Amino acid sequence: MKRIILACVGLLYTLTFSSQAQVAVGEKGKLKGKVFSDYYWIAQNNNNDIVNQNGFWFRRIYLTYERKFSDSFSSRLRFSTSNPGDFQSSSKMVPSVKDAYLKWNNGQHQILAGISSTPTWGLVEDIWGYRSVEKSPLDLHDFGSSRDMGLSFKGSIDEGGKLNYHFFVGNGNSNKTELDKGKKLMLSLGYEITEHFVVEVYGDWNDTADNPSKTDSQTLQFFAGYRSDDFNFGALYANQHRNGSFIGGASTEVELVSAFTNMAFSDNVNGFLRADHMFDPYAGGSSNSYIPFAETAESIFIVGGVDFKLDDNIRLMPNLEAIVYSDPIVGPELDPDLIPRLTLYYKF
Repeated sequence: MKRIILACVGLLYTLTFSSQAQVAVGEKGKLKGKVFSDYYWIAQNNNNDIVNQNGFWFRRIYLTYERKFSDSFSSRLRFSTSNPGDFQSSSKMVPSVKDAYLKWNNGQHQILAGISSTPTWGLVEDIWGYRSVEKSPLDLHDFGSSRDMGLSFKGSIDEGGKLNYHFFVGNGNSNKTELDKGKKLMLSLGYEITEHFVVEVYGDWNDTADNPSKTDSQTLQFFAGYRSDDFNFGALYANQHRNGSFIGGASTEVELVSAFTNMAFSDNVNGFLRADHMFDPYAGGSSNSYIPFAETAESIFIVGGVDFKLDDNIRLMPNLEAIVYSDPIVGPELDPDLIPRLTLYYKF
């Protein structure tokens, strides 16, 4: 009965929202937005203090303004805000700058100056297709950041547009203020084997210049994906070497594999499923927003659900997130974490 009541409340919640097309602002400007929201229930968790906690939250709200100056130059300003997601804070949502860049485009090549998307998981997130439900694998497990401040160079190496590159030299501090002498270099190379099959190699080097609060790291990722109108599939392997700090900390290797798929069951119903396996305990996982991980065992993160299209711009997605643990380094075996959710995604 409790679950039925919660589901009804969640459905009533979704019916309070509406959607409309993006708004033209000025002669060449556009204003648009996206909203990710949930009704969640912590059915089971490694942290007993939050078991049975439930409620509504906004995981992310985007408001974006784009302006085209000419055929060659354009700009974007995006603000992002969200609930804290730590199950403790009661603070109000505070917006931050997510994107702020000037872009030059000649058709085959682009240069972006400012805060923009990194190449770390752009293609992976596109094929995963459900950022509204959960972050992409490397994003969720803190292998990097979706944004950085710096210069980004991207485009196609060949005339046919099959071999693509994205090179970024940035601060390595996401969209926060730069506080060290080092920089982060990121490069992805993707190749479209056929109309549907694509492969990508990604690597980065993050030099923190002996900043005691940060750690140098090097990341390597291999990804293969299939995409079409009715079926997507992706698989990746990632390795990150985290150097010991200059005060004597030990270096570590972190490995992750992931596989995911989404498919259309009908014109208005899709399904999605994903599994990520971390081969080592997730250091810092207990402070992961919205879905805290235990830090004492290997983990397999699983998410699956159904996507109902209510309108061209509105999706309702009941889903279940679970974390299965194994081989704890200390303490007893851990029961799985279980978080049923009713997710609403809409854009305007």
